[in-house]
Amino acid sequence: MAGEPQDDCLFCKIAAGHVPATIVRETQTTVAFRDINPQAPTHVLIIPKAHYADAATLAAAAPELAADVLRETQAVADEDKLESYRIVFNTGTGAGQTVFHAHAHVVGGRGMQWPPG
Repeated sequence: MAGEPQDDCLFCKIAAGHVPATIVRETQTTVAFRDINPQAPTHVLIIPKAHYADAATLAAAAPELAADVLRETQAVADEDKLESYRIVFNTGTGAGQTVFHAHAHVVGGRGMQWPPG
């Protein structure tokens, strides 16, 4: 069920503290941690603690929680002293989503190309 922790979800396990991660920020509703395969000097994932399969589902079911995730992207960028950065939400396998728990990537600290590929 949307919003409920899923036993087979890696990010639910990270949010619950059952799987280790390099946590950089945590709020009442979100957790931010370093990506294990960074694509830039700063590559942090921000997840809602509640489980939603992807960004579209999160936005439709819990817009205030989606706003919390976005707010935390700025906090991460501020802490890493990024003047510019990219926020990426992958939605679906064709877009590269591999963990089906909504999450934002904050990527920065190097030049970014467009289109991203």
